[in-house]
Amino acid sequence: MSKICHISGKTANNGYRVSHSHVRTRKIQNVNLHKKRIWSVKQQCWIKVKVSSKMIKSLHKIQL
Repeated sequence: MSKICHISGKTANNGYRVSHSHVRTRKIQNVNLHKKRIWSVKQQCWIKVKVSSKMIKSLHKIQL
Protein backbone atom coordinates (compact mmCIF):
# COMPACT_ATOMS: atom_id res chain seq x y z
CA MET A 1 0.00 0.00 0.00
CA SER A 2 1.60 3.25 -1.08
CA LYS A 3 1.57 6.15 1.37
CA ILE A 4 0.99 8.95 -1.14
CA CYS A 5 -1.84 11.47 -1.24
CA HIS A 6 -3.68 11.07 -4.58
CA ILE A 7 -4.56 14.76 -4.87
CA SER A 8 -1.58 16.70 -3.54
CA GLY A 9 1.12 14.06 -4.16
CA LYS A 10 2.52 14.33 -0.62
CA THR A 11 4.92 11.54 0.41
CA ALA A 12 6.85 10.55 3.54
CA ASN A 13 9.50 12.87 4.97
CA ASN A 14 12.89 11.81 6.38
CA GLY A 15 13.88 13.09 9.79
CA TYR A 16 15.75 12.31 13.00
CA ARG A 17 14.58 11.15 16.40
CA VAL A 18 16.84 13.00 18.88
CA SER A 19 17.43 11.56 22.35
CA HIS A 20 18.27 13.49 25.52
CA SER A 21 21.99 12.81 24.90
CA HIS A 22 21.52 14.15 21.34
CA VAL A 23 22.00 10.76 19.68
CA ARG A 24 20.20 10.98 16.34
CA THR A 25 18.46 7.98 14.78
CA ARG A 26 16.67 8.02 11.43
CA LYS A 27 12.86 8.04 11.29
CA ILE A 28 10.21 8.46 8.64
CA GLN A 29 7.37 10.97 9.07
CA ASN A 30 4.46 9.50 7.12
CA VAL A 31 1.58 11.48 5.64
CA ASN A 32 -1.69 11.52 7.64
CA LEU A 33 -3.83 9.65 5.07
CA HIS A 34 -7.56 8.87 5.13
CA LYS A 35 -9.71 6.88 2.69
CA LYS A 36 -12.58 9.15 1.61
CA ARG A 37 -15.50 9.00 -0.79
CA ILE A 38 -15.59 12.27 -2.71
CA TRP A 39 -18.29 13.46 -5.12
CA SER A 40 -16.71 14.30 -8.48
CA VAL A 41 -18.37 17.31 -10.09
CA LYS A 42 -16.88 16.60 -13.53
CA GLN A 43 -17.67 12.86 -13.65
CA GLN A 44 -20.95 13.09 -11.65
CA CYS A 45 -20.11 10.06 -9.47
CA TRP A 46 -18.47 9.06 -6.19
CA ILE A 47 -14.69 8.40 -6.17
CA LYS A 48 -12.74 6.55 -3.46
CA VAL A 49 -9.48 8.40 -2.81
CA LYS A 50 -6.63 8.30 -0.29
CA VAL A 51 -6.29 11.92 0.82
CA SER A 52 -4.11 13.66 3.40
CA SER A 53 -5.92 15.44 6.21
CA LYS A 54 -4.64 18.83 5.03
CA MET A 55 -6.22 18.27 1.60
CA ILE A 56 -9.55 17.26 3.18
CA LYS A 57 -9.77 20.75 4.65
CA SER A 58 -9.31 22.38 1.24
CA LEU A 59 -11.29 19.96 -0.97
CA HIS A 60 -14.16 22.41 -1.57
CA LYS A 61 -11.68 24.78 -3.31
CA ILE A 62 -10.36 22.16 -5.77
CA GLN A 63 -13.54 21.03 -7.63
CA LEU A 64 -12.52 17.52 -8.79
